Amino acid sequence: MEKIDAFLAEASSLAWGMPLLILLMGGGLFLMLYCRLIPFRMMGHSIRILQGKYQDPNAAGQITPFQAMASALASTIGMGNISGVAVGIAMGGPGVLFWMWVSAFVGMATKFFTCTLSIMYRGKNELGAVEGGPMYMVTQGLGKKWKPLSILFAFAGLFGTLPLFQANQLTQIITDVVLKPSGVVGEDTFVSNLIMGMAMALLVSIILFGGLKRIAAVASKLVPFMVVLYTGSVLYIIFSNISAVPGMFSLIFEDAFTGNAMMGGAVMQVIIMGARRASFSNEAGIGTAAMMHGESQNNEPVREGLVAMWEPFIDTIVVCTMTGLAILVTGVWETNSGNGVSMTAAAFGEAMPQVGKYLLVVCVFIFAFTSLFSYCYYGSKCFTYLFGFKYRRLYDYFYILTIIIGAIVTITSVINLVDTAFAFMAVPTMTCALLLSPRVMAATKEYLARLKAGQIQRF
Repeated sequence: MEKIDAFLAEASSLAWGMPLLILLMGGGLFLMLYCRLIPFRMMGHSIRILQGKYQDPNAAGQITPFQAMASALASTIGMGNISGVAVGIAMGGPGVLFWMWVSAFVGMATKFFTCTLSIMYRGKNELGAVEGGPMYMVTQGLGKKWKPLSILFAFAGLFGTLPLFQANQLTQIITDVVLKPSGVVGEDTFVSNLIMGMAMALLVSIILFGGLKRIAAVASKLVPFMVVLYTGSVLYIIFSNISAVPGMFSLIFEDAFTGNAMMGGAVMQVIIMGARRASFSNEAGIGTAAMMHGESQNNEPVREGLVAMWEPFIDTIVVCTMTGLAILVTGVWETNSGNGVSMTAAAFGEAMPQVGKYLLVVCVFIFAFTSLFSYCYYGSKCFTYLFGFKYRRLYDYFYILTIIIGAIVTITSVINLVDTAFAFMAVPTMTCALLLSPRVMAATKEYLARLKAGQIQRF
């Protein structure tokens, strides 16, 4: 395991170098300026789209735009918000939060472009059904000669969308909060982790084998509930320590440009850590959301982009910031040696001694399971693109098996594997978005002209 850990750490470090940072953050900034801040100028219209006022029941696709966003949020608002932020602060210091914000703001433009393209350039699978995602955006938009990029995305997606992180962190918090304090397990948790992994695998399989519509139905019901429950809990922690909040914001901004807290002045490492954690959390530029939005019942590509652009804002600017502040204002980031969900649990326990940790267990349970549903769908799309539908069930069984594996391996191995896969997924997604951005802008100008002229029908 030590050799595997070392290999994955080296692979992750190489993948997340300066070229990828420029591609993700620099590319996102270019797209934001190129579209003249459309994510901010069109917020009112995007809210009306989410309310269903422009939903065409006869449009192609399998799910509504709101269900597409809820399903995408089911994977983005997940363990990256609870554990990922804690990992970032533990490894890079408070300044990581600032660079997560920067990544999220430019990520709104990235999501707008990639998810607009996911409708503009949909393809058909071997069964004749409409499919969306970077694999099809590349081949339909850039041409068949670019297919190696599609294959790269799909292959990396097989690993990037595995449920290892979710299973690992759910197992970790149940062990830390419930099993160890009650004396059920000691220091050796392998057997209990294995049992929990098998139980998770059973529960997830019941939902997964119901297909996309069941996943979307479950996600659209659980996502609003989990956001309210978690944000309500974190807001209580923040307001209980409100006097410390201004100082924490000062610390975030200071450390973002000095890197003194954890990185010994290595500012570039703080920036890279912020970009990694933001990408893991909101997935802007990675391409997973484009796969879900490509299934939306929508014949207006720009409209889908206006829905998708909310995801980085909700995920990172709102939810990740609250998690980060809860960890910082309680002081656990300085005194707690835990990494990931253990640190967040310590913050909850510090602010709400009687119920805090148990409340977080409920939140983690919902966050982890909704992520597991969406991630399996993403992975199966990548698998069927590469190998066809004949062996589709093999992937489902493999996915279920990796839930058990995730429950028993180390968090460092899991994070480095997923980070490396996400890096390779970002290359085709961002390349496609940048090269096809003029076509997105042409479609946007045409859509806005029709909207202004009253030619876009409401339902």
